[in-house]
Amino acid sequence: MKILVVEDELSLQKAIVKGLRKFGYAVDFASDGEDALFLVGVNFYDLIVLDLNLPKLDGIEVLKEVRKSNQEIKILILSARSEVENKIEGLDLGANDFLSKPFHFNELEARIRALLRRKFIQQNSTISFCDLKLDTAKKVVLCGEEKIDITKKEYRILEYLVLRRGTVISTEELIEHIWESDADLFSNSFKVQINSLKKKLFEKTGNNSIIQNSRGMGYFIAEENQ
Repeated sequence: MKILVVEDELSLQKAIVKGLRKFGYAVDFASDGEDALFLVGVNFYDLIVLDLNLPKLDGIEVLKEVRKSNQEIKILILSARSEVENKIEGLDLGANDFLSKPFHFNELEARIRALLRRKFIQQNSTISFCDLKLDTAKKVVLCGEEKIDITKKEYRILEYLVLRRGTVISTEELIEHIWESDADLFSNSFKVQINSLKKKLFEKTGNNSIIQNSRGMGYFIAEENQ
């Protein structure tokens, strides 16, 4: 999943970005409202972590502009405890959740995880498919009780496909939601990652058709395997 962190306090911004990447998310960041709107205009995000007190354009204005064109993206507001009225205004304008500063990073990640599950209409953190289990809380894949050793990028690809089982996902969409926006999308990285993932799943299950390819269209995990 791809997240945009909009926070002008650089130490906090770096901590959030580093923490979310450690949990396996693709993360872009902006330090003011204008940059945030620019990034939203040229990239695809599953969720925005949005501070209210921003330079150039404050968080409420960013929220208003985003909601004019996009009702689907999840938005989690960060705000100081004293900004109660702004929190209420933000929720009324279409924010999905808010978190008061200071906060514990694990709570932020848990709220993000809950919002993303809601987006893909999936409530349980553990999903069974093709004799495997995907734990979206721990970010691991299990075959029986054995953890499959996959990279963070491989996990992101698998999670995105599992959450959208039965739907063919184009290579472009997978890259947009899984790689940071400054990645070199003309490299061979995607093919290397997905081929490695398919090989690892086959080695553990003996099933070489967990991730299927629809020629010229993209990749999918069949709905009947859930």
